[in-house]
Amino acid sequence: MFSPEEIERYARHIVLPGVGGPGQQKLKSARVLVIGAGGLGSPLIQYLAAAGVGEIGIVDDDAVSLSNLQRQVLHGAQDIGRAKVESAADAVKRLNPHVRVTPLKMRLIADNARDMVRGFDVVADGSDNFATRYIASDACYYEKRPLVTAAVGAFDGSLTVLRPYERGPTGEPNPTYRCLFPEPPPEGAVPTCAEAGVLGALTGILGAMMALEVIREIVGFGEGLVGKLILVDALGMRFETLRYRWDPENPLNGTRSASS
Repeated sequence: MFSPEEIERYARHIVLPGVGGPGQQKLKSARVLVIGAGGLGSPLIQYLAAAGVGEIGIVDDDAVSLSNLQRQVLHGAQDIGRAKVESAADAVKRLNPHVRVTPLKMRLIADNARDMVRGFDVVADGSDNFATRYIASDACYYEKRPLVTAAVGAFDGSLTVLRPYERGPTGEPNPTYRCLFPEPPPEGAVPTCAEAGVLGALTGILGAMMALEVIREIVGFGEGLVGKLILVDALGMRFETLRYRWDPENPLNGTRSASS
């Protein structure tokens, strides 16, 4: 049930076809794990909180630094030196006191990923490295959790949704992250944000798109991004959607995997 204050707060969702009261109730009951409270996580967390997601888990082991503030809009100058999960939790409380926040001041690693993922309904990965993305995607596969994952670099971004524990309309398994990127690039091949820079507003675009896909996964409206990769080119302001398929050689749900 919603309080009168919640009904007014979420009024534009409640009158929206495809969401309505039942969809808003799904959001209120949902638990979402956000990996990373940085450039992507900042707008993502804000929009999930504004939308009324019942609980947001935030996993990040970093502290706020001055160089973060050009794009990590969840934090302010007064938060420099604080743990990002603490700063993020305070920001959510200011935005929407109806949302529970679970701050997890740690790094997502292979040893804790499955236990962490298991406690949530949807996972959104806004991490800044391939190692974490592979760990998150593998954990979500084994724990049967939908994963919204995005990445940004300089003037480019990408976004997709993974549900590889299910089959598509043709009966073929849905693709895994390893179908899209079979192996990480060689060490040093992809420059970090500190080395190459990143356009601050671009992280806002991708983070907001991640929030939209998380909400879509919870409520169930429209056509999702399973098997589709959105590419964003901020230099030319171009958006392109590429389709990708299940690779039978992938180690998770491929023909020679233990789970196939």
